[in-house]
Amino acid sequence: MTTVYRLARHEMRLLAGLVLWLARRTEGTAGGRAFGYARGQGATMLGLAFVCVVETVGVSFMLRDMPLAHDVLLAVDVYTVLFVIGLHAACVVRPHVLSSDALRVRHGAQADLRVPLASIAAVRRETRTTHRPEPDALDLIVGSQTTVTLELSEPVAYTTVLGRRRPVSVVRLYADDPGALVQALAAR
Repeated sequence: MTTVYRLARHEMRLLAGLVLWLARRTEGTAGGRAFGYARGQGATMLGLAFVCVVETVGVSFMLRDMPLAHDVLLAVDVYTVLFVIGLHAACVVRPHVLSSDALRVRHGAQADLRVPLASIAAVRRETRTTHRPEPDALDLIVGSQTTVTLELSEPVAYTTVLGRRRPVSVVRLYADDPGALVQALAAR
């Protein structure tokens, strides 16, 4: 797949997430227990969307005497607002899902990693606010932090938005209720 195709697919997932969010539905949670992670970024995303709306109105007002520039930038600005709301919506409708054999770790439309329960060597509740890049670790950060750490007995292949694959043996993620996620994993 080409890079342009992968980016377009990502954009479509964001817009699909927006539709699902408006319909109050989730994606891929059938047969499992869902654990949300979007609450930690809700206020930030709302603030960013508000700033984008204010910028849209301001630019529209400044360019009212230039119809072509006004129309082009209005379309770009409206799409930007939809994109920002879509980023948050994708996180709401695609929660982490614990099934009988795997934990599906997700982060909006950017990450979707299936971790077999047999591969989880250790799980702990661990709040981290600093994340140094590590070659074998995947950090799915929300609100500048992660709250759960999974150590794997064998690496799992993670595929980025652009299609690059890399093995990860440590997964750090954010959960709205990290205690419940850790308890549910420990019980399995």
